Amino acid sequence: MAKTLYQERFQNVWKTWLLMSGFLIVIILLGFAASWYFDSAAILYAAVAFSLFMNFLSYWHADKIALRVNRAKPLPREGHERVYNTVENLSIAAGLPMPKLYIIDDPAPNAFATGRNAKHAAVAVTSGLLQMMNQNELEGVLAHELSHVGNKDILVQTVVVVLVGFVAILSDIFLRSTFWGIGGNDRDSRAGIIFMIIGIIFSILAPIVATIIQLAVSRKREFLADASGALLTRYPEGLISALQKIDAYSAPMRHPSNATAHMYIANPFGSKGKSFSASISRLFMTHPPVADRIAALRGME
Repeated sequence: MAKTLYQERFQNVWKTWLLMSGFLIVIILLGFAASWYFDSAAILYAAVAFSLFMNFLSYWHADKIALRVNRAKPLPREGHERVYNTVENLSIAAGLPMPKLYIIDDPAPNAFATGRNAKHAAVAVTSGLLQMMNQNELEGVLAHELSHVGNKDILVQTVVVVLVGFVAILSDIFLRSTFWGIGGNDRDSRAGIIFMIIGIIFSILAPIVATIIQLAVSRKREFLADASGALLTRYPEGLISALQKIDAYSAPMRHPSNATAHMYIANPFGSKGKSFSASISRLFMTHPPVADRIAALRGME
């Protein structure tokens, strides 16, 4: 079982970085189009500098923002010894520092991890999760979240989210400039017109492609956390049972946010899009289908 889990973990890491490489290519092409259109290489340099600046801000403050947006409050140890003892044992097994624990007053069973690194990590669980899960299931969920910390998923997701926003900003600037007839190169020449048309099409499609890649990265990280969590507990059945219970609870959380939906172990908006075409809906899902996650975990048993 351990060998299969390690293989699954390696494959998901490789696929994630492959997707992010494709993401960077999209940004480079869009930045090149914008710099050509304005006839200024400084735009591309400024865009890179802006992206690095946004990454810096996100790296230091993303955890506080995520906890506040989701209305998470510190989880008191008194009355929640089971949670603290479970996290402490899992942290020791994973070789990670004990994260701060938070609770979200919500009947929907869910959880997420945040923090810029293992030393500043936090895990938030809903009140519904604590009420619904038995010990093995709770251990499976918490191992999944600690795996996000150990796999440095928070940093990866922060970079991807910033890049998505960056692509949207560049695309909006390019389209508005084209609409108002602003540009440095000769747009009346045949080559200029063709390039401008290609640039407009790419600027429209780029944010869509970037979002699809972002969601794909999020889905791959969930598979990786499932595999790593099962490796940590050595009992995949606990996480399988937890996922089944979470999936059976179809109602959304009280205050879900699109900005942090990808961070949860399951979609905080509940079961949605089942009537939508399966092949299309999968592209825009923040999480892989629970059936696929369970099948992957059963293959590791």
